[in-house]
Amino acid sequence: MSAVQSQAHHTLSIATRGIGFTDVTAEVADWLDHADAETGLLTVFIQHTSASLTIQENADPDVLADLTDALERLSPATADYRHTVEGPDDMPAHVKAMLTSTSLQVPVIGGRMALGTWQGLYVIEHRARPHRRQIVLLFQGTLREKAS
Repeated sequence: MSAVQSQAHHTLSIATRGIGFTDVTAEVADWLDHADAETGLLTVFIQHTSASLTIQENADPDVLADLTDALERLSPATADYRHTVEGPDDMPAHVKAMLTSTSLQVPVIGGRMALGTWQGLYVIEHRARPHRRQIVLLFQGTLREKAS
């Protein structure tokens, strides 16, 4: 039996703790397994303008802390922004989201994301308070053959 080209989609709801990185690698990998993904391309998309996505090092937490500090230096909450109606952290969050990514493409091979040894998928929360963020997953490719 030959592999069938297909697609599957799902939305993850991710709770963040405020400014910083939330590792979503395991949740995405679990969904790929549940979807029977074999080989193809995974699109990961965040439905927000004050949070973003990245693939980053998952071994040394200092990397994520340094990246958080660097983003703060690039767009500090203390800058003189026009858009302040949603609070002093909202406009800097929009700038940080624009500088990072709202969508990622990840190859899937053998049912697993083809991430490097030290890579993980992260939601970057740019707002000070916790939020619930929606992450849309779309897999396009072949599915594992089911035993008959």
